[in-house]
Amino acid sequence: MIGLTVASCGVATRASARATPTHPAPTKPAPSLPAAESGVLPWSLAAPLSREVLLPGPGSGQLTILGGLAAGGSSAAGVYTLNTASGALTYSGSLTGPLHDASGAVVGGREMVFGGGTVASSAAVQTLPGTLGAASLSGTLPQARSDSASAVVGGTAYIVGGYDGASFDPTVLATTNGTSFTAVAKLPIPVRYPAVAALGGRIYVFGGQTANGEPTASVQMIDPATHTARVVGALPEPVTGASAATLQGVMYVMGGESSAAGGTAPNSAIWAFDPTSELALAAGVLRVPVSHAAIATIGARAWLVGGESAAGAVAAVQMLIPNRGFGTAGAVGAGSPFFGGDLLIADAGGNQILLVNPLGQIIWRYPSATAPPPPGGFVYPDDAFFADHGTAIVMNMESYQEIVKIAYPSGRVLWTYGHPGVAGSAPGYLHTPDDAYQLKSGQISVADIGNCRVLIINPNGTLASQIGTTGSCTHLPPTHLGSPNGDTPLPNGNILISEINGSWVSEYTPTGKLVWTTHLPLTYPSDPQQIGPNRYLIAGYTTPGVIMEFNRQGQVLYRYAVASGPGALNTPSLVELLPSGVFMLNDDSNDRMIAIDPATGAAVWQYGVRGVSGTAPGLLNDPDGFDLLMANGSTPTHTGTG
Repeated sequence: MIGLTVASCGVATRASARATPTHPAPTKPAPSLPAAESGVLPWSLAAPLSREVLLPGPGSGQLTILGGLAAGGSSAAGVYTLNTASGALTYSGSLTGPLHDASGAVVGGREMVFGGGTVASSAAVQTLPGTLGAASLSGTLPQARSDSASAVVGGTAYIVGGYDGASFDPTVLATTNGTSFTAVAKLPIPVRYPAVAALGGRIYVFGGQTANGEPTASVQMIDPATHTARVVGALPEPVTGASAATLQGVMYVMGGESSAAGGTAPNSAIWAFDPTSELALAAGVLRVPVSHAAIATIGARAWLVGGESAAGAVAAVQMLIPNRGFGTAGAVGAGSPFFGGDLLIADAGGNQILLVNPLGQIIWRYPSATAPPPPGGFVYPDDAFFADHGTAIVMNMESYQEIVKIAYPSGRVLWTYGHPGVAGSAPGYLHTPDDAYQLKSGQISVADIGNCRVLIINPNGTLASQIGTTGSCTHLPPTHLGSPNGDTPLPNGNILISEINGSWVSEYTPTGKLVWTTHLPLTYPSDPQQIGPNRYLIAGYTTPGVIMEFNRQGQVLYRYAVASGPGALNTPSLVELLPSGVFMLNDDSNDRMIAIDPATGAAVWQYGVRGVSGTAPGLLNDPDGFDLLMANGSTPTHTGTG
C-alpha cells in the first residue's frame, strides 16, 4: 500500500481542558431512530493520520484524503484516493503545501479545502484539478481560519467554527464557488473543532472547544434561510473533536475528546440527535474510539478515517450505517448485533458456558456455585445450544466424550450420554462428539467425529438411527462419512453434515437417505448452516480462517479470508447469520467472539481480546460454539432445533 507523503512542519498548540457533563431533562417524547452499526475495516491506512480533510471521491466507492497530521507531528500535503471496497490507496496529487485542521467540501463538482494550518492558521482556499496533479489557490477566506468544519446545503458550502491563531471566529461563511464568501450567521457559542451535519436545510453544530479551552456539550443550529443561529440542545457530555454525519435522515455524532472518558482519552459513544425532540440518544459505540477523525458519506454509509486515540494518531478506517437490527437509539444495548437477545458462548478452554447480554455483560455462567457441574465433570464444552424453547441447553464435551443437557437457568442436569473421559464406539459410547443438537422430535443428534458417524439418540439413550459406518472415514455417500464435524438440524427435518476428510457438505434425512452432496474449495469445513433456499454458510477451520457462502452446486457465493491484521481469523469453527444481517462467529484460537458485516468485512462487535486467553469478564479461552436466545425463547439462528 502506498504510504502518505508528509512534510516536516511545526504543529499548533491544541488545548484539551475538560468541563463537567450536563444532562438536560428531556421535555419531548423520544423519537424512534435506528441504532448505529459501527465497525472497523480489516484493512487500514498505510500510516496513522488525523485532522485531515475527507471528501467523497470522484469515482464510485472512493474517498479523497487531503493533508492531515501524521503520527510524528508533521503536516501532510499529499492527496490520496481510497477505494473503500479494497482499501487500496492511490496517490492522486498534492495540496499547495502541508496542512492539517482544515475543512473541505465538494462544491459544483469540485473538491475544495478551506483554510487549515501548520505553524499558523491559513486563509487559503484550494481547489483540486479533478485529475492527477497539484491543487491550485482559488480564493481566500475573509480571514485566516483553522479548526473549522464544513457542510453542504443545496449546493452551497458553509464553513463553521474555527480559530485564526489568536481568537475564535463565530462567523458562519457561505460559498458556491470558493472565491466569494458571505457571512450568514454568528454562532452564539464560538467553537473550534466542532462536529457538523446538515438536515432539512439546516446545519447542526455539535460540541467543540470553547474560548476558555473547555469542551462544550451544546448543540447549535444554523438556519441559512433566516440567517440565524441558536442553541437547540445538548449532548450527554461535553466533547471536542467529534465527527458527525447525516445518514438516511438521521444525524449521528461520534467520538471526540470527552471529559467523561477521562484525561485525553477519546469517547467511544455514538449518539443519534433528533432536532424535533432535541434529544441526543445513545445509538452505538465506535470499535476504535477516536477524536479528530475525518468523516465523509457515500450513499447510506459513513466512513471515519484515522483520528487520534489516547496513544496518538491511528490508521484505522471505520464505517457506520443505520441498522434497526442493531436496535433503537436510546434503548439499552443499542448498537449490538444481537439487540433484543442474549448470546450463549461455549468457552471450551475456560471449561465454562457464558450468557452475555448486548452490553457485553455476563448475566449467567455454568458451572457456578448454584449450578454445579455434572457428576462426571465438566471439561472442554465444545458447543452449547438452547433447547425446549430456551429452557434447556444441550452441550457436548468433545475431548471428554460426553453430551450433557441441563435446565436453564437452574443448571440442573437433565440428561447425559457417553462415558466421561472414555472414548469408544460401542452403544452408549462416543469418540470426539461435536455439535450436539436437540431435534424437534426430542431426540439428540451428534457428529461423532472419531467414529465417523452421525448419531440420532432417543431420550431414553437408545440409538434411533446412524448415518455413516462406524470406523470407516471416507466420503462415500450414503453409507460412509469422512470424519463428520457438523450435523445442523434443518427446518425441513433433515440434517446438514460437514465432513473434514475431503471437504464435503451433504444433506441427509434422519434415517440416512442422501438428499444432495457437494465438494467445497475449503481445507477444513466446519459446522454448515442454511441461510436461504439454496444458500449455505460455513467456517473454514484454518489459519487464516475463512467464512464462505455456497450453494448445493458447490458454487462459492461469498468468501471472507483476511490474511493478516486484526481482521484475520484463526481456526474459526462456527459462523451464523444473525437477524441483524451480520455474521457472528467464534474465532477459536484468537480467543474471541466477533461479528463481521459481510457487505464491508468490518468487525462490528467483539467479546474477548484477540490472542489473549482468560476466564475473567471480557476474556475467553478457545471459544468453540454459541447460540442466540431471544426474549420470547426463540433461537432464530437454529430454527430446526427442538
